[in-house]
Amino acid sequence: MGQEEPDLYRDTWVRYLGYANEVGESFRPLVPVPVVWASYGVATAYVTADAIDKGRKAAAAHPQDPTRVGVAVVDTFVWQSLASVAIPGFTINRLCAASLALLGALTRWPLPVRRWTTTALGLAAIPLIITPIDRDARAPLTPSPAAGLWIS
Repeated sequence: MGQEEPDLYRDTWVRYLGYANEVGESFRPLVPVPVVWASYGVATAYVTADAIDKGRKAAAAHPQDPTRVGVAVVDTFVWQSLASVAIPGFTINRLCAASLALLGALTRWPLPVRRWTTTALGLAAIPLIITPIDRDARAPLTPSPAAGLWIS
């Protein structure tokens, strides 16, 4: 029995590219908006590459079943889009917007200090939100026939 090959998109440093938009959202108070958009481009490229990879793996495992290949690609793309881009991006965006507003209302800190504090809070929240979001975004797709390709 051979050892299973690690998944490039789940088990290596490449996984962190999926978090690019959360980092971008954390830095939104400090950087121009196009920088934040670029972070979404990186995360979306990661999601797309993972979906293509899972489609290739499904095609290799089931060459006579194009439906399974399509399901693997769509399932991976939808799940990764939710778990790596949309939900965490929205969460960090709202956390940072709320913290910046609250710091403005509750402190007399200068704006640059409030912006850096907001960025620090956003970055600190990223590791806290990943596991719950991955788990909750996975639930609607678990019954899929291709689920075994990307669900641990």
